[in-house]
Amino acid sequence: MKKSHSGKGCVMFTERLLAGRKILVTGGGTGLGKAMASKFLSLGAEIHICGRRKGVCEDTAAELMKLHGGKVTAHGVDIRDAAAVDAMIESTFKDGPLTDLINNAAGNFVSRTQDLSPRGFDAVANIVMHGTFYVTHAVGKRWIAGGDRGNVVSITVTWVRNGSPYVVPSAMSKSAIHAMTMSLAAEWGRYGIRLNTIAPGEIPTEGMSKRIKPGDEAGARTIAMNPMGRVGSMEELQNLATFLISGGCDWISGETIAMDGAQALAMGGNFYQLRDWKDSDWSAARDAIMAQNEKDKAKRA
Repeated sequence: MKKSHSGKGCVMFTERLLAGRKILVTGGGTGLGKAMASKFLSLGAEIHICGRRKGVCEDTAAELMKLHGGKVTAHGVDIRDAAAVDAMIESTFKDGPLTDLINNAAGNFVSRTQDLSPRGFDAVANIVMHGTFYVTHAVGKRWIAGGDRGNVVSITVTWVRNGSPYVVPSAMSKSAIHAMTMSLAAEWGRYGIRLNTIAPGEIPTEGMSKRIKPGDEAGARTIAMNPMGRVGSMEELQNLATFLISGGCDWISGETIAMDGAQALAMGGNFYQLRDWKDSDWSAARDAIMAQNEKDKAKRA
């Protein structure tokens, strides 16, 4: 195995390791979800990706199939809608059950909590907490009814363990996924269903970086504070997610695995440092977040 400080160029898995697997990645059209879907496809899995922007998911599906071959199916669905989620999952099970679920869909932005509106809170909680449960429930109940084993891997954050100021809707919602993972690992283990979460540190992506670290060069703050002096890489996330569903150690269940270069241990891994922001900083952050939101809305149009 080649040595690598960021996972790049490190061959960890045999070809076709995931052949015969059928994997759904929520939020799979962009960012972390797209990267994980690409890795699973390259290892022989059949992939389903979903997101609110069906056109983006379709473009991603075409791009990944051109790159790796195989089959990627795109679904346009708002996971905040439980009925729409159930219909999507029913369609994915039509020609055989899913084998794995990757809960990656997320939303987050920085804000002083006293400035939040109920709508702002719900914008995060309805996706991260409610949506993740809707998808997990729709898949899990079908696995149980059909006598099928399965894996669920959810993407959370290191601060499910210690909370985080200035991102309270996300901190609450990600903590709910952390609790769901532990609870269902105990409840559904008898059916051969495993649940784990990955809690990555910063892996810069355009949309999320603009909302949670507006005004910063992507990764700059993490590089300055991280014990290892760098951000995470997509390849490291791909490798960890693949390992968790690979069958290489199926006795791991109910765990949250941090992948952050020890930043949470050294610095708490959260947004406490924003306590030093002035009103002008919060105003600038709000403007940057609104600009990114408008950019995303234009893509959905």
